[in-house]
Amino acid sequence: MIGNSIIKLQNVDIFQQKHLVLSNVDLHIDKGDFVWLIGQTGSGKSSLLKVIYGDINISSGSGHAGGYQLNGLASKDVPFLRRKLGIVFQDFQLLTDRTIEQNLHFVMKATGWTDKKLIADKTMDVLEKVGLRSKVKKMPHELSGGEQQRVVIARALINDPELILADEPTGNLDPDTSEEIVMLLKQISQSGTAVLVATHDYHIIRAFPSRIIKCENGKVLEDAQIA
Repeated sequence: MIGNSIIKLQNVDIFQQKHLVLSNVDLHIDKGDFVWLIGQTGSGKSSLLKVIYGDINISSGSGHAGGYQLNGLASKDVPFLRRKLGIVFQDFQLLTDRTIEQNLHFVMKATGWTDKKLIADKTMDVLEKVGLRSKVKKMPHELSGGEQQRVVIARALINDPELILADEPTGNLDPDTSEEIVMLLKQISQSGTAVLVATHDYHIIRAFPSRIIKCENGKVLEDAQIA
């Protein structure tokens, strides 16, 4: 980690295949920051997120995320980078044939957890943080959309990430539930985990004003405004 920076990109050009999507990107996100990421569909938001979690390599400029250098990041290091990052998508991607507890255990075992007591304790710890301790034995279909998204956030917290990347986390939720999810993500940022939320929902941004990063016309604007 460079100083307090969880993410630091300097003069980075971002390509999808051979198409230049974003040029000369400078970006920093520090410990405990809560940041909105906005931009039209096709403006490069997803490409920017993919650079941060190691899905797109950068060939020019320099980049660091979670203590890893993104330039020439070896494929064997990508899983370790992703353990420093919690990723939350709008389509919950829960395993529908397993309980909430089993969903979390699956991820823990996949990321190297072996001690049964530690697994059990951590499961209850992350469910406590998202207010779902009582739902541990439920199946995903028994939960509301908002509760399922809370499980996804709990899953993202398992390995104590330095940063949560949330890609349209309220995209499938009603306005009241959306506000609850953003309040939860805000609380997480206040405990020291940086949170970057990509969204099209300007109503929610106005309800929770914070720093805004905007992808527009092939550029990333670090301190943008919404109209």
